[in-house]
Amino acid sequence: MNNFWTKLPKPIIALAPMAGVTDTAFRQLCKAYGADVIYTEFASVDALVYENKKTKEFIGYDPAEQPVVCQIFGKKPEHFFKAVKVLEEMGFAGIDLNFGCPAYKVVRNGGGVTLMRDLPLCYELVQAACEGTKLPISIKIRASIKKQNAGVVTALDLVDKIKALPVSTIMIHARSYEQPFDGEPNLNVVAEVRKIWSGILLTNGGIYTPENAKEVLEATRADGVGIARGAWGKPWFFEQIKQYLTTGSYKTPDWTAIKQVMLKHAEIALQSKGEYGLIELRKHLSWYVKGFAGASQIRTQLVHIKTLEEIKNILTVNFN
Repeated sequence: MNNFWTKLPKPIIALAPMAGVTDTAFRQLCKAYGADVIYTEFASVDALVYENKKTKEFIGYDPAEQPVVCQIFGKKPEHFFKAVKVLEEMGFAGIDLNFGCPAYKVVRNGGGVTLMRDLPLCYELVQAACEGTKLPISIKIRASIKKQNAGVVTALDLVDKIKALPVSTIMIHARSYEQPFDGEPNLNVVAEVRKIWSGILLTNGGIYTPENAKEVLEATRADGVGIARGAWGKPWFFEQIKQYLTTGSYKTPDWTAIKQVMLKHAEIALQSKGEYGLIELRKHLSWYVKGFAGASQIRTQLVHIKTLEEIKNILTVNFN
């Protein structure tokens, strides 16, 4: 097995998978600013097995993103076994199994975080993926989920169930399914998993500043962090974390620098996906201007852009 995870310097600073966010243009920028590992948005194993063209295009990546990990979801072991072979042929560096997504469209079909309620099935899915490919397999899970009747299944329960399988890396979103993106992460769960898991462990959730990253690493003894919402409109966040962990300080870009990053992001989006790339870009542009004077008015303009020239004109008027 060519396990790239073991060759990465620690702490590992990864771009966590985010549906509707981690498109290739954003991933390329995050990689350029120091992300050690890049995750795609999640892809359906069913669609991969049936050679769905749109799904393959959807998870397409640029070689500059490597090592890039494709995240997959589903609930049929036989499809996991076949899907990982497709991804291996596509040249991904690793494959991640989604046991943590709280999105309604995934949960309603029994996928994502709801799989944690069925630990034997989780074992079968992980086993099938590991047997189907030579690529390193990782999983992304949540701190806990309530059972449908009574009780709670925790990340510790799931890790204990699958720890004998050749899983390379585990990323834990340290919040429960019932508390998907709000509130304080439960770092104790990650620390408990550390005691029984000798593989690579990443923690995720609630990391919005370099200071947060350091605190989380110290509290959990994890090997790294997965950055999600903290990178919205801030692809340089990875560089800031590394600066802070190394020197105790970090640089914050001014609006002139941010404008340049926005234009670079737009150019990559246009080059990678054409007009559709600019449509994907709209939400990213609105995140860049958060906190800026007149941000609401600027966002109203940015979420309707259709061309690179429109972006340049909006930024010229508002940032000069």
